[in-house]
Amino acid sequence: MTGEDKCPAVEVLDGTSPKLSLKREVGLVGAVSLVAGTMIGSGIFMSPQFVLVNIGSPGGSLVVWAACGLLAVLGSLCYAELGTVIRESGGEYIYILRTSGPVLAFILIFSSVIFVRPASVAGISLSFAEYALAPFYQDCPCPQLLVKCVAAAGIVVTAIVNCLNVRFAMSMQVFFMVAKVLALSVIIIGGVVLLVRGETESFEDSFNGTNLGINPIGIAFYQGLWSYDGWNNLNYVTEELKRPEVNLPRAVMIAIPMVTMLYLLVNVSYLAAMTPRELMLSSAVAVTWGNKVLGSWGWVMSIAAALSAFGSLNGTFFSGGRVCFVAAREGHMPDILAMAHVNRLTPSPALIFTTAISLLVLIPGDFQSIVNFFSFTAWFFYTITLSGLLYLKIKKPELPRTYSVPIVIPILVIMAAIFLVMAPIIDNPAIEYLYVTIFIFSGVLVYVPFIHYKLCPGLLEKVTVFLQLFLEVAPADKNL
Repeated sequence: MTGEDKCPAVEVLDGTSPKLSLKREVGLVGAVSLVAGTMIGSGIFMSPQFVLVNIGSPGGSLVVWAACGLLAVLGSLCYAELGTVIRESGGEYIYILRTSGPVLAFILIFSSVIFVRPASVAGISLSFAEYALAPFYQDCPCPQLLVKCVAAAGIVVTAIVNCLNVRFAMSMQVFFMVAKVLALSVIIIGGVVLLVRGETESFEDSFNGTNLGINPIGIAFYQGLWSYDGWNNLNYVTEELKRPEVNLPRAVMIAIPMVTMLYLLVNVSYLAAMTPRELMLSSAVAVTWGNKVLGSWGWVMSIAAALSAFGSLNGTFFSGGRVCFVAAREGHMPDILAMAHVNRLTPSPALIFTTAISLLVLIPGDFQSIVNFFSFTAWFFYTITLSGLLYLKIKKPELPRTYSVPIVIPILVIMAAIFLVMAPIIDNPAIEYLYVTIFIFSGVLVYVPFIHYKLCPGLLEKVTVFLQLFLEVAPADKNL
């Protein structure tokens, strides 16, 4: 591209030319795939042993998995109403901005961009790497440096795909969702065969040893809910969803109950193939299941789990980059992050930024710690978001709604969210959660000088113009 070709993009920055907008490329099938394909990822192959370790019994673990699915369904119904009232992309960020104001919204985006979304990407990429390498290290632990290198490669490949083409990224999501459902179906069918043969020892006195402490219940829910993460993904891409007033509630009501049923049946299959102790000691539960049930074909489960995690990584990237994009469009992030590629119409600067932060979070991270801190932070902001829905229901009943939930549902989800935030620190407080809380509210220290008083605008403008020309991007308008 010549210098003359690039000049119009600079004029767009000054508002003298029409802005770009992201296309509505996501239909109902794509929407279901984005929700289910992101939810079915690393969690169901990595979290069952951690749920069982914390709750202490097979019966208790199945109750946790069912309760997590119910909570995801109720939460998604609340988000469906929010998405039809506030028809903008950005999920929690845009809802908090419209209902609670810019300070809380910035605290959310600061936490989300610096930790929550990158932590999710890092956690999923680590599980992708663990399973991709498992066939090569069957008799010994895989070197952590190699795991992180493969995880980093997965993040970079996913970022490139999402930067190049929205339609191709969604096609990948549909393909991986089908592959995941087939893999889980194999596990379920294997479990049915085992149960028919009488392999039911794990279900005898299945609630014996259940741990009823508040802290272990909370941590068990954190691990289970990690597997359901993605239930709110459509709300991040509302402006790219065809007929959101119809497809948003319809997609979540198809995807989440389906995933919940699959998860319950898969956990039953795990427990049919393994004793509770074997399951708790397994570092890769799907591989252990495959070795026991499929014998020499057990490596197939490693490949299936790796593909599943990669598909989830793709969905997380697709939605996560949009949060950063919307925040920049609202003035809470640098202007360059609110731009889209002039030809591909993808929010490539936001995706590149998310990639860089995710790679940094990957360096010191380990899977279980990432899950716990991610869940603690995420449910803190879900509480604020759903409080905003109550505000809209009570104070703004006149707003047009194509979909509405009974007010008791957001109240129940808020109560559950408050429990999830408080549970890890009530009876066995860990200093790490204090650090996370301090980090969340430290966003105020950034907001006051750089957002409210707009320090260093000249420097940012020069950097923005340079990056705009280098990346071939221009500002994008809302697609309402």
